[in-house]
Amino acid sequence: MKAILCSKPGTLELIERPVPTPGPGEALLRIRRIGICGTDYHILGGRQPYFAYPRIIGHELSAEIVEAPAGSGFTPGMAVVVMPYLSCGTCRACRRGFTNCCQRIGVLGVHLDGGMAEYLAVPLRNLFPAEGLSLDQAAMVEFLAIGAHGIRRAGVGPEDRVLVVGGGPIGIAAAIFAQANGGEVTVMDLRQDRLDFATGTLGVAHALRAGPEAQAALSAQTEGDFFDVVVDATGHAASISGGLAYVGHGGRYVLLSIVQDDIGFPDPEFHKRETTLLASRNALPADFREVMAAMAAGRVPTEALATHRAPFGEGPSAIPVWARPETGVIKALLEV
Repeated sequence: MKAILCSKPGTLELIERPVPTPGPGEALLRIRRIGICGTDYHILGGRQPYFAYPRIIGHELSAEIVEAPAGSGFTPGMAVVVMPYLSCGTCRACRRGFTNCCQRIGVLGVHLDGGMAEYLAVPLRNLFPAEGLSLDQAAMVEFLAIGAHGIRRAGVGPEDRVLVVGGGPIGIAAAIFAQANGGEVTVMDLRQDRLDFATGTLGVAHALRAGPEAQAALSAQTEGDFFDVVVDATGHAASISGGLAYVGHGGRYVLLSIVQDDIGFPDPEFHKRETTLLASRNALPADFREVMAAMAAGRVPTEALATHRAPFGEGPSAIPVWARPETGVIKALLEV
């Protein structure tokens, strides 16, 4: 089979690998769509903290069953969504239901070879039937679930003002599900095209260009109270550290981004707000089900999200182009 290997920072190669043999409790999948994630761009740029080269990347996946154990409920030809977080099931985090942050987690395409390949073997517990979803939609469930999980962590409700800092795909996902929970959403980004998408397509209440005047503008917008929930989806340490200034008293600060750097806040500011600081990692099965239900109900503008696509074999040349901001990518898909 063909697969795309990131052999070192800046280098993607189309290679040949044997078709995997599924083990006990696994299904063999034919991969059909692969969403390109910020993590993939960070891997290509050498900025992913959990990654070791070389690795087959790819973790936003839709697929069809080729082979599955009898009685599993999965049959050949069935379309599925892949949850790419392989948890051990035995550590304390897993036993308490926190499989998204398992102590021995293996994320496809990060810790383990991923799904940027023609075939993949995956545990049955990591598959969701994609009934009612297109292959494109099924490949977008994972990144949307990241945003949905962050909003679930924050406990966003109808009384909440929510600021999403960073209007890329993960920030968009957070905005969609913050609105679905009744929050009044503001999106802030450096790029006007992302702000236009947030207001024009997502219908968020407010959008603001990031910059030196942003804090004063946000203060004026909220009459000095700032936000009940701030979600950082920038992937930039300085933005994460500076985001505390936008959290209102009694507010929650959710970090969807991950960076290699240390981050810090002025403790007097952190304490006087009685700030709740929340990391948000990966997603849980409940988040996948929430996203899939929202998609099936037509509440996620998936056609607008999928802005770029290419055949699988063109991935090594297309992905570096999609990584450039001027390309205007929201979500790019490889078609297998």
